[in-house]
Amino acid sequence: MRVAVLLFPGFQMLDVMGPIDVFSEGARQAGRPDAYSFELIAMESGPITASNGLPLLPTCTIDTAPADIDTLLVAGSPSIESLDMTQRLLDWLQQRAACVRRLGSVCTGAFALARAGLLDGRRVTTHWNSSERLARRYPLIRVEQDQIYIRDGSVYTSAGVSAGMDLALALVEEDLGREVAMKAARELVMFLKRPGGQSQFSAHLAAQTSERDSIRDVQAWVLENLNQDLHVEQLAARAGMSVRTFTRQFKQDTGVTPADFVEGARIDAARRLLEDTANPLKRVAAWSGFGGPNGLRRAFMRRLGISPVDYRSRFQ
Repeated sequence: MRVAVLLFPGFQMLDVMGPIDVFSEGARQAGRPDAYSFELIAMESGPITASNGLPLLPTCTIDTAPADIDTLLVAGSPSIESLDMTQRLLDWLQQRAACVRRLGSVCTGAFALARAGLLDGRRVTTHWNSSERLARRYPLIRVEQDQIYIRDGSVYTSAGVSAGMDLALALVEEDLGREVAMKAARELVMFLKRPGGQSQFSAHLAAQTSERDSIRDVQAWVLENLNQDLHVEQLAARAGMSVRTFTRQFKQDTGVTPADFVEGARIDAARRLLEDTANPLKRVAAWSGFGGPNGLRRAFMRRLGISPVDYRSRFQ
């Protein structure tokens, strides 16, 4: 099976080499070293420079790429949204999408597939910090920002950077079976299926910090008083605003509602307590503001898809 990765200038090296190493390890664990072959495709011939400054020499261009590509992945790049994607490239993507068995993207590579119209009407994911821009720019796409990877038919999209390895492992499981994928995961020190989505709440909370002093002051107070009453009425009063004005300005500045921010902050605190301490769940729930273990469990299942007990057993 030929796996090809399309590269853009400034691509992230792990977007490319991470998935390739997973496919390669899967083949090794299956005792089939020739199960996969690889192509690195660029727009033009010659070295292409990664975002870390290292050059990589593609094996072919979009004009010389072999016809028998089984799985085509598009790598992400920090600058992909500003790249000039020619009509020639978009036509090539559309043509190849009709021929390959599987089409996918790693991280912000989803922007290239979206630009070619290949994600319209589909459920997709991308790096959490780019998901809102992807949704705004391409309203026909259903963006789910709290997923590691998503399969919608024969189209696969994955979240930020290392999630491309999770996607590749899922494809290895499809091709070579669960036992081989489990062996590859153990060898690479990966989860066969990573729990918890891509909910990196510390990163989310940092991105949601308001530039408005009154809102930012409330956010700082929330983070220091998670076990207090944090209903929107109390937060609005602290900001000196009506509930309606506060809710509107908070959502406008941060992209989330006050209730979503509070729950995200509480889950982030609970995660740190579960990872770093042996405190019982009752105490973790109380300190992080959930009141009791049942509220903590419901929030974890809703946001992360995993119970607090399982989260602690995997990450402590």
